[in-house]
Amino acid sequence: MNGDTTYKLKVKRINNNFYRPWQSRNISKKYRLNEQIRVPEVRVIDENGEQLGVLATRQAIDMASERGLDLIEVSPLAQPPVCKIMDYGKFQYQQSRSQQKTKKIDTKVIRLSLNIGQHDIEVRQKQANKFLGQGHNVRLELKLRGREKAFKFKAIEVIRQFLTNLGDVYKTDKNIEQQGSIISTTISKK
Repeated sequence: MNGDTTYKLKVKRINNNFYRPWQSRNISKKYRLNEQIRVPEVRVIDENGEQLGVLATRQAIDMASERGLDLIEVSPLAQPPVCKIMDYGKFQYQQSRSQQKTKKIDTKVIRLSLNIGQHDIEVRQKQANKFLGQGHNVRLELKLRGREKAFKFKAIEVIRQFLTNLGDVYKTDKNIEQQGSIISTTISKK
């Protein structure tokens, strides 16, 4: 082996595919239903949301099949596990709808400057209204550079003027504060 060394990359195989941690995978929660449920007793909730109590799994599956529905294990870690009697297709649809509705609220940043022109302020106000209309929070930042640091009061006045021109479509989450050379405030929709 005249000094050459070879290294093998260890790759983990999952479900006959190579696991690549840098690739995102869509992991959806799998629910057990009907005969896949292996515990002897389950707590049963019917299609109307009423509790039927703790029943034997076989009895709960029979009850669901009589109604033409499925028995779905919704909380496997509870003692005993909680199962619902409902249509599995409808259940999957409700789960996908609830995932779509949980929309993440972002904080959008709008940067101002000490000597900003009137038209630039109007453009940034339109942008702020657009962000607030979409339900996002907006952080206004004004960075003071060099000699501008001596005019902190003027910078606060620029931000206040921006907020008053914006109207009453917002509420202030954070008061105007200074962190180093950046003066900022956060607003959100009323």
